[in-house]
Amino acid sequence: MKMSRLVAFSSSLLLGAALALTGAGVANADSSAAAVDYVALGDSYSSGVGAGSYDGSSCKRSSRAYPALWAAANSPSSFDFAACSGARTNDVTGGQLGRLNASTDLVSISIGGNDAGFADVMTTCVLQSEATCLNRIATARAYVDSTLPGRLDSVYSAIRSKAPSAQVVVLGYPRFYQLGGSCIAGLSEKERSAINGASDHLNTATAKRAADHGFTFGDVRATFTGHEICSGNSWLHSVNWLNIGESYHPTAAGQSGGYLPVFKSAL
Repeated sequence: MKMSRLVAFSSSLLLGAALALTGAGVANADSSAAAVDYVALGDSYSSGVGAGSYDGSSCKRSSRAYPALWAAANSPSSFDFAACSGARTNDVTGGQLGRLNASTDLVSISIGGNDAGFADVMTTCVLQSEATCLNRIATARAYVDSTLPGRLDSVYSAIRSKAPSAQVVVLGYPRFYQLGGSCIAGLSEKERSAINGASDHLNTATAKRAADHGFTFGDVRATFTGHEICSGNSWLHSVNWLNIGESYHPTAAGQSGGYLPVFKSAL
């Protein structure tokens, strides 16, 4: 059991901050960080699709994704980057949890968007009518209400079983559009508002399941505020016909400025 190691890590960060004012203690924080075994699970929002600098695998793991950025800054004793583009809950339970063990101290995960049909929602809304878009969003919301909670429970229970001492941070999803923003074409304002509402609905369901399992939920909506699509300073890719897979994913700035601070705060 290594819960004491993660507690020591957190405590050392506070101590290090205090001692830094007197010019001492930096080595203590560094040595404690090095004792943490970290595993990053989840979907494309954790693997870093949209941020570039990929590892060459089909999972599109980016060195600019928040898990890699945190690991590079903190030099944990081990870092296992298992998050994968396109992953659903069953992909996590079936293919990613083998990276966990009783020695794992820290786990991060974003999951659920693909189960709810995020990609199909956006494709439908971009290519079809407003009415069809709104109907598809309603179907996704119904899935979040009826089916997704049980799937999240399966993932979260399996994580706790595999890594009983780990701190687990569940990251949510941003709102995608700034309403009344600078976009002069594309989706209608009603569609944009409905998509934002569906993201909120997914975050609410995910946060509830995470809390019920004793996990920390990292809500990224505040850090992305002012950086949505149509904001003029977007940290999210809009539809990209030349690289469709990166559409509606965070840019490198979205990972470093939107996700990483929330993950760090959760610790």
